[in-house]
Amino acid sequence: MRHAETVDNAARVWQGHKDTELSETGRAQVAAAAPHLAAYRPALLVSSDLQRAAATADAVASLAGLEVRLDARLREVHVGEWQGLHADEVRARYPETIAALDRGEDVPRGVTGETRAEVAHRVGQSVREVERELLPGETALIVAHGVSGRIAATDLVGLDQDVSDAVFRGIDNCHWIELVEGSKSFSAMSRWRISGWNLGPWKA
Repeated sequence: MRHAETVDNAARVWQGHKDTELSETGRAQVAAAAPHLAAYRPALLVSSDLQRAAATADAVASLAGLEVRLDARLREVHVGEWQGLHADEVRARYPETIAALDRGEDVPRGVTGETRAEVAHRVGQSVREVERELLPGETALIVAHGVSGRIAATDLVGLDQDVSDAVFRGIDNCHWIELVEGSKSFSAMSRWRISGWNLGPWKA
């Protein structure tokens, strides 16, 4: 699940690891979405430690009777020098980096930030740990961010990130991706499939 809207989302400001609070709209989004997430009856709730994700997770936890486990590995992609800058300012000041990203190149965000591959490595570790904790038939809810959540889901199913970028749209605030575990393959590894993308209170 991606966190609800923040004041910086609304202002089109790059956040990355900047710890931004939810906006009024974001708090309303959480109130609408939380019952739908609690209805999955999660046995485990893990969240990025940034407050926008943790506050989103807390709303579900209170309905599901769970405690939230915070994990910094689920943080959003680090955007380096872009953190705190308006989207238009980033495009004006970093045209070469933006052009490289638009071409699908996996360059560090904001010059000193992370690549997509680096995000996939850290969020993948976190998600695989959650996977190993689940008993048969149990569900986990992971609350992350627009980039880190999308990468976590597509990494779990083994989808190439270039393909993912070409096929899937971004995840809206307070929306989620539903993954289901299928039968084990010949290697005895679980096979995960995406059964819903960008689900929300009116799309689930």
